[in-house]
Order: sequence, then structure tokens, then C-alpha cells
Amino acid sequence: MATIVSQRYIAAMESSGTPIGRAALLIIVSALSFGSISVLTVLVTGAGVPLLTAMAWRYVLGAVLLLGMIGVKQLGSVPKQRVVQLLLIGGFGQALITYLSLHALEYIPVGPLAFLFYTYPAWVALLAAIRRTEKLTSMCAIALTLALVGVTVMVGAPTTDKLNPIGVILALGSALLYSAYLPSLEHLQHGLPALVSTFLLVVGAAMTFLVVAFLAHELYLPRGVPVWSKIFVLALVSTVIAFATLIKGLSVLGPVRTAIIATVEPFFTALLGVAVLGNQLTVTTLVGGILIAAAVLLIERSSTQLEATA
Repeated sequence: MATIVSQRYIAAMESSGTPIGRAALLIIVSALSFGSISVLTVLVTGAGVPLLTAMAWRYVLGAVLLLGMIGVKQLGSVPKQRVVQLLLIGGFGQALITYLSLHALEYIPVGPLAFLFYTYPAWVALLAAIRRTEKLTSMCAIALTLALVGVTVMVGAPTTDKLNPIGVILALGSALLYSAYLPSLEHLQHGLPALVSTFLLVVGAAMTFLVVAFLAHELYLPRGVPVWSKIFVLALVSTVIAFATLIKGLSVLGPVRTAIIATVEPFFTALLGVAVLGNQLTVTTLVGGILIAAAVLLIERSSTQLEATA
């Protein structure tokens, strides 16, 4: 039964000619999956597991799950240069983004960090315009504005005179790095099955976190089924599903539209925090979520119209 489910999932993920609407849905699923990371990580670290340990086993389990889905044979057809590139972008790019974000929390609160990091759709659009790789249409610009305003309303605009400049630099650095990471990922995974690309990215990240956790003397096997069940969910939802759907949707929509749609992530994180951690649901969170939803609908509509006239 598990084999049949895996085969169906692979067939759905690797099908060619993915429609715009389905691609947008894949990015939403990816954003929701990534949005669960912070809540699940709080639950794991709250059980006494160091962050580096949790991330190391998250990626190791994710790699094992992906290998079981794709099999060893598919990896043999990937050019060695592409394998190395994807391992590097997963190991260094993803790990560095994670490090900068987490390190920024030592200097600034979560709200300002979220605001500063989610400026990355604007940086992605600016980078695409400079490189002339993707045209920023008027509809896309409106959607970008709605998404950024939605994030601002949701988390609150930071007052830079009260924020530690080191934290601001680290947060903006992670946003700028992610804005370069998305186009690079789109380029490197081109022509490869989404799950194969995902596997190589996850293996690269796993290798990095294993080494760093070992050097920090934090690498060990956690005890208890409850802890491992949470790490397993991190591996399945926040890693396998999150990266696989991101890569598939990114290959259709491109970095700019993908980045704008992905701004649903902080809204879902807030809702999950309410449901799991007992956080308070505020009016600003709802208003921000509505604005982001409007941006996503606008992107989907404009993309569909563009596809129809192409």
C-alpha cells in the first residue's frame, strides 16, 4: 500500500505541463509546510533537544524518506556536476539562511525578524528586473505590494531606532541570500525530477547540520517516541513535502511569483501557533492574511491570463 501511494505521489510530482493554478497550489502547500517549522521546532526543543540536533535528524530522516520514494537508480542518471551543485546549495545556501535567521533572534524579536525576512519577494523581483530574467508586470507589482503590506500589518513594521543593528543586518542578510537562493535553485533543478532535486538538497543540508552539530558537541540520538514523532513530522511535512512542492511550483511560476505566493507562510504559522501553542489570534493577523490571500489570487489570475495569451 505504501509503495502504491509513493508511486502516485511521484507521478503527480513529476508530471509535465503543470497548470498555473496547480503550480500556485503547490507553492501554497510548500509555504504551509515550511510554516510549520517554527511551531514543530518549539515543540522539539521544548522537550530538551538542542536545535542543531533537531535539524540534523530532521534532514537525515527527510533524506531517508526521499530515497525510499525515488530509489537509487534515478540518482545514477543525474550528471555529477549537477549533483555537486545541488548538494552545495542545500548544504551551504539553506544552512546559511537558517543560521542567519536563528542568529538574528539573539538580537531582535520574532516579529521584526519576520518582517525583515519577508522583504525577500521585493528583492527577488528587483534581482529579476536587473538581470532581465523575469518581467515585473503591473499586476505582479500590485500583488507584491499587497503581500508586503499584509506581512507588515501582520507582524508590525520594525522601528529601526529601537532595533539592534546587528540583528537587522542578519535578518536582511538572510532575506537577500534567499532572494538569490530561489533563482539559483530554479536554474539548477531545471530538467531534473523534483523529488531527485529535493533529495540532493536535503542530503546537502543533512551533511552540514550533522557536521556542525558534531563540532558543537550536540549530536546524539534523542530518546522517547513523542520526540521522534515530532522530528518525523518535521522531516516529512517541513522537509520532504515542503521542498518537493517548492521545486515543482518554482519550475512553473519562476522566482518572483513563487516568492509572492509564499508570503502565506507567516499567516499559517500564526494560525498554527494559535492551534498548537495557544497563542492569541489578533485582528491584525486576520487583516494581514486577507491581504496576502488577495495577492495570491491576483498572481494566480494574472498568470492564468498570461498563459492563455501566450
